Amino acid sequence: MARSGTAASRPAKLAHAGQSGDLSRAQKLELYYYMRLTRSLEERLVNLYRQTKVIGGLFRSLGQEADAVGSAYALDRSKGDVLSPLIRNLGSMLVQGAKPNEIIKQYMAKGDSPTRGRELNIHYGDLVRGFIGQISHLGDMVPVMAGVTLSFRMRKQDRVGLVYVGDGATSTGAFHEGINFAAVQKCPLVVIVENNGYAYSTPLSKQTAAKQLVDKAIGYGIAGERADGNDVIASYEVTKRAVDRARAGGGVTLIELVTYRRKGHAEHDNQSYVPAGEIDRWAGENDPIDRYVKRLLSEDFDRSDLASVDARVKKEIDQATDEAEASPMPDPTDTLVGIYADPPTVAPLWFREGIKSAVEVHERPASWGTHDV
Repeated sequence: MARSGTAASRPAKLAHAGQSGDLSRAQKLELYYYMRLTRSLEERLVNLYRQTKVIGGLFRSLGQEADAVGSAYALDRSKGDVLSPLIRNLGSMLVQGAKPNEIIKQYMAKGDSPTRGRELNIHYGDLVRGFIGQISHLGDMVPVMAGVTLSFRMRKQDRVGLVYVGDGATSTGAFHEGINFAAVQKCPLVVIVENNGYAYSTPLSKQTAAKQLVDKAIGYGIAGERADGNDVIASYEVTKRAVDRARAGGGVTLIELVTYRRKGHAEHDNQSYVPAGEIDRWAGENDPIDRYVKRLLSEDFDRSDLASVDARVKKEIDQATDEAEASPMPDPTDTLVGIYADPPTVAPLWFREGIKSAVEVHERPASWGTHDV
């Protein structure tokens, strides 16, 4: 299914799931857990948003859970693989180890959230668990991840990086520069383009003249594959091939996952630009969780297996919500904590000698010490 970057342009067959023989029964059920957790957690966030308990915007991945979960599941955390998510890739962060309580605290800007209330939604990273904080600007994480994975190659580390972009990001200069650099340097990088039909309100037909986004791989001389992003097994399999290729020294792969964004850019977006009936058609005919449930039941999983997962998810989200609501808002006196050295013992640079540092002209705990220490 991989396509050489030197091949002539031709329609790429949309890859669907195979038998997924390398996945155990427990792993297949775990994929269902992460998809259900993603959707249920976002549904809880919608409830909190409508109660005005969410600070800032709320971004949903409704209809795209399979591509984020399936692709992230193909990474090997034991080897130190990393990914860079976008706002609709909550599922990938959960696979990498993010917890519902920290996600809810982030959205509520709580003082004990991962960013201590300074940043919102899923704009944070954790290098230990293998997800790198995103830059909002479209395409900008491609050159960042090119640099990250170049460091893997230079250090001779057996690690792979994965970066998500939307269809709109493929029109940016950062995307082009980053993927071109990564291709030339043979970085162990997987670039996933989530083709969900819209870049905010711009349909794909107004975004590019390319018939399919995977064709862009040809111009960079890299492998390209195209798969059904609403099929979690297909998303896993196509990404696993790319990860294995990168780890073996085969360089960059561009993957186009065809999916659909059933909610607006954010919760405030009424999607007035979407043709009538389009959302309902995707919801009724191509829901990723419904499709996976049918597959599991056809493979002799019992409905009680799925009900057990559903109950676990509900319990975890209820507990996470209670914990987040009980957490305090940020303490104003903590504003500078973590911004400067603690205590700030580093001598000022030569051109700042005699100038008071910013940390000295703001209120701060006496325990921080001074530059004279």
